[in-house]
Amino acid sequence: MTAEARRDPVIDLNVDAGESFGAYRIGVDEEIVPLVTSVNVACGLHGGDPLVMRRTVRLAASHGVAVGAHPGYPDLQGFGRRVMAIPPEELVQILLYQIGALAAIAAAEAVVLQHVKPHGALYNAAVADEAVGAAVIEAVGSTGLPLMALGGSRWAERARRAGLRVAEEAFIDRGYRPDGTLVPRGQPGSLVTDPRAAAERAVRLVTTGTVLAVSGETVQVRAHTLCIHSDTPGAAAIAKVAREALTAAGVRVAPLRDWFL
Repeated sequence: MTAEARRDPVIDLNVDAGESFGAYRIGVDEEIVPLVTSVNVACGLHGGDPLVMRRTVRLAASHGVAVGAHPGYPDLQGFGRRVMAIPPEELVQILLYQIGALAAIAAAEAVVLQHVKPHGALYNAAVADEAVGAAVIEAVGSTGLPLMALGGSRWAERARRAGLRVAEEAFIDRGYRPDGTLVPRGQPGSLVTDPRAAAERAVRLVTTGTVLAVSGETVQVRAHTLCIHSDTPGAAAIAKVAREALTAAGVRVAPLRDWFL
C-alpha cells in the first residue's frame, strides 16, 4: 500500500536509539524518543548494553512509543557499519540472540516488541545480498514479529512472500540513489541534516510516495514508516520539524501497532 493510496494519510515515525554503551554516549535519545512513534533499540552487539537497553525501553514506554529490536552485526568497534562475512546459519542465531535479549528486557517493563529492524551494514547487506536477506527473514520469521525493511526493495517483497508482516521504510535524513537505495555514508549527499529539507521530504514521501534522489531524479518509494537516526546531526530538531510538518499537512503520525500491524 503506497502512501498516495491512503485516503486518511497516516505514517509511523521511527528512530534508531539505545546505542550508547558503557561510558560512551551515542545519539540524543532523551530528546528524540518523545518526538517519534516507534523506537528501534540496539541489542548489545553493535551498540547498547543491558542498562541502556532497559533505560531506552522504559523511556519509550513512558511516552507511549512502540519498541522494536534493532540487531546488527557483532561489531561494537565499527558500530555495526562494516559488512561482516558470517555464514547464514550463524547469522540467524546471532539475530535471535539479540532479539531474545531485548524481548526479555522489554518484558520486564511490561512491553511487547512491535517489530524488528536490522541495523546499519546488516540492513544494507540484506537489501543487496539475497543470502543475508534470507537469513534475516528466517530469524525474524521464527519470532513472529513484523520486519521493518527498505521500501520497494526485493528484500521486502521476499519477506512478504515468506509470510512476514512487512512495514516498508523510507529515510528522511539519508540521501537516495536513483535505484532507490541509500547513498553510502561518507559519500556526498549521504546525509540530510537540514530540518526543513527533511520535513519537506517526509511530507512528500507520505503524500506522493516519491523522493528526490541525489541525481535530481524522482524515485518511487513505498513507506509505512519514516526513519531518523539519533546520531544524525540535529536529529531532535529534524524529528520535531518533520512531525509538525506532517501534522500541518493533515497526516496522522501514529505507531504501526495502531493502524498497520
